[in-house]
Amino acid sequence: MNRKFGSAAKEDALWRPMTTQLGEKTNMKLTRTLFGATAVLALMSGAALADPALIYDLGGKFDKSFNEMAYTGAMRWAEETGGEYRDIELQSETQREQAIRRFAEAGYNPVVMTGFSMATPLEVVAADYPDTTFVIIDGVVDLPNVRSVLFAEHEGSYLVGMAAAMASETNTVSFVGGMDVPLIRAFACGYAQGAQAANPDVNVIVNYTGSTPAAWNDPVRGSEITAAQISQGSDVVFAAAGGTGVGVLQRALDDGILSIGVDSNQNYLHPGHVLTSMMKRVDNAVFDAFSAGPDMETGVQIMNLASGGVGWAVDENNEALITDEMRTAIGAAETAIAAGDLEVHDYRTDSTCPISVE
Repeated sequence: MNRKFGSAAKEDALWRPMTTQLGEKTNMKLTRTLFGATAVLALMSGAALADPALIYDLGGKFDKSFNEMAYTGAMRWAEETGGEYRDIELQSETQREQAIRRFAEAGYNPVVMTGFSMATPLEVVAADYPDTTFVIIDGVVDLPNVRSVLFAEHEGSYLVGMAAAMASETNTVSFVGGMDVPLIRAFACGYAQGAQAANPDVNVIVNYTGSTPAAWNDPVRGSEITAAQISQGSDVVFAAAGGTGVGVLQRALDDGILSIGVDSNQNYLHPGHVLTSMMKRVDNAVFDAFSAGPDMETGVQIMNLASGGVGWAVDENNEALITDEMRTAIGAAETAIAAGDLEVHDYRTDSTCPISVE
């Protein structure tokens, strides 16, 4: 399925530093060579128009969470359609604008990217390529050739917060966020609201890994924070921290408490020990964008509980942990939220939470 850009040697020289072939799991690094004038001209002369491209945020394609859900959607599209796409794993902040611009120059369309940190560079690049359609997941860019995909993470987090409080034997549950930004505070706030709805006496401990993008890929720090929360009585921990969450889930396993995964279904990582996962269907957002192609409808798209954009996971890996009481209570909340009868406060609307999450 590899599309050739001239000779095989040129293909290797141009793309090995930047992209991964379908199915590869090797971290790639951008190099100066790729961004030289010669490389750009070669890409522009050879790239197939209307092939899509995908840019993963920091943390890696196989972070078992947010980025990996994007990869899953791209692969599903490729397998179902026989189409081809290119992707890239960023290694540093400075590569954001470079990657977007090079894909646009090479003729890929649409160019899809994950993470709110892509918003600023995309705003610059998208204006320069009005005939290219761009998609940003978790960010908003108000330009006519950009689709901005947002999720109602607070709604899905409410459901797993209910599960946490109902499973807790200590009346203390906790949350480990990645980078301390409004998006992750929305996760924490939704989680706390759900927990207190299920048990008004529950204590919710909230911590964040850091204030820079490095917070998404620090499993050691995630493990340390979880250990501190356990020492304060937490017996269920929810991680919304990208690759850092792997360390949270591992520490929970090692110390004998339950964990809750995020974005992708992480129940399989530690069967019988991951209570559930808050599903964020980034895969559907990528699949839909690739399927719609360059002529997709742009503007802001909200993926919420009612549209299947978020939810909670029950499968063979965790079903023994989910009681009938949990299923009934969480199912009723799902129905009420989807119908608009139960409103979960979104931290991002006014930078406040009705439940203390400091």
